Amino acid sequence: MEKNSEIASFLARTVENKKIILFDGICNLCNGAVQFIIKHDKKDTFRFVALQSEIGIEICNYIGVDQTKIDSIILYNPGVAYYYKSSAVIEIAEELGGIYSLLSVFKILPEKLRNYIYDYIAKNRYKWYGKKESCMIPTPELKAKFL
Repeated sequence: MEKNSEIASFLARTVENKKIILFDGICNLCNGAVQFIIKHDKKDTFRFVALQSEIGIEICNYIGVDQTKIDSIILYNPGVAYYYKSSAVIEIAEELGGIYSLLSVFKILPEKLRNYIYDYIAKNRYKWYGKKESCMIPTPELKAKFL
């Protein structure tokens, strides 16, 4: 229980009014998506953390997500909700606004179908895009966006 209060306190101090994107830190597709989001996050809404990192594992434990069973991006809005797989992608696109918010049209599809497509891409992402030996290290300019 003490660990939960530590992570809750850390999140309250560090990410006030921010949404956290947990991503596969060794996946080239995922890293490209993070770079894309950073570039288009005009409202400075998002903070990022690799699922494999200590804080990523702690956040997953805190929100009750079994990281060993999730092969996905997770969007966590502290104290509000979390989303994963296709729902996370749609929520992120809506937050980016502009033309990206048009992805919300996919909400009309059943989540099971959206996640089937998502899972197919996730299952093949290393084969199609490759992976890194270790998680990316943000540049000094981007360091504040990573937990």
